[in-house]
Amino acid sequence: MGDMRLKISMNKQDKIYVAGHRGLVGSAILKRLKSDGYENIITRTHRELDLLDQAAVNKFFSEEKPDYVFLAAAKVGGIGANSNYPAEFLYQNIMIGFNIVNAAYNSKVKKLLNLGSSCIYPKMAPQPLKEEYLLTGPLEPTNDAYAIAKISVIKLCGNYNKQYGTNYLSVMPTNLYGPEDTYDIENGHVLPALISKFHEAKISGKDIVTLWGDGSPYREFLYSEDLADAVVFLMQNKNAADIGEFINIGTGKDLSVKELADLIKDIVYSDVPGRTCLMEWDTSKPNGTPRKLLDVSQLHSMGWNAKTGLKEGINNAYSSFLLLSNSK
Repeated sequence: MGDMRLKISMNKQDKIYVAGHRGLVGSAILKRLKSDGYENIITRTHRELDLLDQAAVNKFFSEEKPDYVFLAAAKVGGIGANSNYPAEFLYQNIMIGFNIVNAAYNSKVKKLLNLGSSCIYPKMAPQPLKEEYLLTGPLEPTNDAYAIAKISVIKLCGNYNKQYGTNYLSVMPTNLYGPEDTYDIENGHVLPALISKFHEAKISGKDIVTLWGDGSPYREFLYSEDLADAVVFLMQNKNAADIGEFINIGTGKDLSVKELADLIKDIVYSDVPGRTCLMEWDTSKPNGTPRKLLDVSQLHSMGWNAKTGLKEGINNAYSSFLLLSNSK
């Protein structure tokens, strides 16, 4: 598969497949590639290509023969969805990852970048989370099915590299948010769910918003367009051998869920001076992992840093949410 010491970089005419191009991550990667002048990009909707169907994925790769692959397709959700549908999260995420990685190998893809998730780390791992903490302790029970699937795909990429000399990179983003997010109050991630809850309260005139847990967990958030910037940077400048099994992508800064809720509430209510709502915490609901701050020193040492501040990013996300709401 070529000399791994040579930097393998995308050219403008290379064929690039973005799997999961309509999701939060994939849409940001697609937008970034197009703005950088890459025009030979291939995408498929779920209706056009079922990534759970191994034969269909193999046929797609053998016919299209992409040079580069961004593996951003996944079944995703927040604590509620992960707790309620663990079998689907485990089965679908393993199948999507395994089908794409194996088909990429069979069709001689030059380079693949696999997107993981920070939930793969042990629940009580030391903070901030270093890459070497993987599999050093038990996982968070509310999302262990998703975590095991994501760990399996990372291990598959690493073992293909080891056995076949492929160039498959895995990256581990922190909590993401931005345009094309899923603003589902029950099954969405914490930040978009909070945007939905406070907006609903503002529109309906509710005085109290009920939030899950007690607000004490700490979370780190990365704007999706910053993630796209990071993965294109890595795809262009690094090989799998440069980063090891996987590399963290984040901001290196976190805040409590209560602080996040206060920030989002202020942004949502900023256009109605004098109006606000109270927050009550439903402590019968799970908090999830107490803290999930990534150690991003490896990525920083390579010269990449996040650019979008949290307040700016949430303002952008809320604007995109409003556009989405008005279009329905």
